[in-house]
Amino acid sequence: MTQILDTNRTKVSSQIKQHKLVAILRLKQQTDVAPLIDCLINAGIHSLEITSNTPGFEQEIARARAAHKNALIGAGTIINTTLAQQAIDAGAQFIVTPNTNKSVVELAHQHGLPVLMGALTPTDVANAIEYNADIIKVFPAGSMGVGYFKALTGPFSKAQLMPVGGVNLDNISQWFEAGACGAAVSGDFCKVLNTEQERSVLTKLVKKYISKLPK
Repeated sequence: MTQILDTNRTKVSSQIKQHKLVAILRLKQQTDVAPLIDCLINAGIHSLEITSNTPGFEQEIARARAAHKNALIGAGTIINTTLAQQAIDAGAQFIVTPNTNKSVVELAHQHGLPVLMGALTPTDVANAIEYNADIIKVFPAGSMGVGYFKALTGPFSKAQLMPVGGVNLDNISQWFEAGACGAAVSGDFCKVLNTEQERSVLTKLVKKYISKLPK
């Protein structure tokens, strides 16, 4: 059983790195979640996380899993094991934390889910590696800059590092050049879509991001 869970975890983690781009959904109204997910996935997004401070995040994870069988639906802003268990019960396929938390990794791994673990300092990164995090989410990356991110890849050359916060269309290529295994985007993708024009604008933006990903 453990081997099956580990295989699933490795498979999902590999798919996230293969897709290279994770969309972060943090919305104020639950009714805005499903239309945004539909638009992002139709535009070419394969991995996305719904944050725990989005109203009804559990229901929206379950709904997205049912509606989009080929996408990876994760749970973000998972700061403790209570939220992690709620996300797991809802059917999340991966867990994302803003902080470095050993107990969340242990719980997620027990259920065969990979963890994208938040870290900022070298000590955080070292702890995340020790806790067996699958991908290390350097957050808030934008506040520190690409140079800082690249410096982390020196001592942690084997770590799977993903910048979150401050990643945009103008700099996304720089993060990959600095050694990122993937990147997560929130602001540009986190839109309330009420009209066909808004959906069209977001679709074009997503495709621009995808065109900048390393082949």
